[in-house]
Amino acid sequence: MGQLSTNWLTQLPIDNLASYQPVSGGDINDAYQLTDRDGTRYFMKVQPNHPASYFDHEVSGLKAIGKVITTPQPLHQGQINGDAFLVLNWLDAGRGFQFELGKAVALMHSQHSPHFGFADSHQTGAIAKDNSWNDSWVDFYIQQRLMPEVAVASRKGSWSQWRQSQFKKMVDGFSAYYRDRQIVPSLLHGDLWAGNYMFLTDRTPALIDPDALYGDPEFDLAMTTVFGGFEPAFYQGYQSVRPLAAGLEERLSWYRFYYLCMHLILFGEMYGEAVDDILAGY
Repeated sequence: MGQLSTNWLTQLPIDNLASYQPVSGGDINDAYQLTDRDGTRYFMKVQPNHPASYFDHEVSGLKAIGKVITTPQPLHQGQINGDAFLVLNWLDAGRGFQFELGKAVALMHSQHSPHFGFADSHQTGAIAKDNSWNDSWVDFYIQQRLMPEVAVASRKGSWSQWRQSQFKKMVDGFSAYYRDRQIVPSLLHGDLWAGNYMFLTDRTPALIDPDALYGDPEFDLAMTTVFGGFEPAFYQGYQSVRPLAAGLEERLSWYRFYYLCMHLILFGEMYGEAVDDILAGY
């Protein structure tokens, strides 16, 4: 996490900036807390050597989700000395109830679009995510999520003939299941692991760091099961708003694959066994 020069800081569109300090903000961006002389605090992300448009997708997702759930609100976006930055309002963390978090996520999933995808595409690490609008969830998920991921895994030497053959079986099963089932494009967070929710001091649930798209709600729910952090009360709260269809557990694996294969690409064979466990089920 780099130090910011006085020259850099004075170019921020914040009057009377008093101080800044690095804070934890994930693996992708540098993150800082800013404080002005009035005591107002801000959260800022910086992505070195990128244009201001780097944060366009996050801003679009925050605005869409923020219409129905508390999210950090985008305040300023731009580029300084070749570095992209995004300034958000600061949210104070508190404690809350998983049941209410589940209800909030279900409310987000109750927002719909005529098509699958999102208003903008973007690059995440090694993967270019094509969010072009698509009328078919099967086609979107296979062609705009799974196939680009497997292509990168292959280029990085993280793929094998066995993985490819099992992957084809998984894709065939996915296609067959959804061929005659209607999926309504729902607003998804897109990266719904435990690090991307929080509770405010008044116990309000909030979502942060979205990778938003319109898709199958079970895509979001699958992520909640990969690394833990979601209690039974979360799913009870969710079902109080949007009942889950029978057989959910059997369907989640083809969505868990996406997240685990992404980690295989980013972090290597420490995730290979988890990927293979899913593929072995087909």
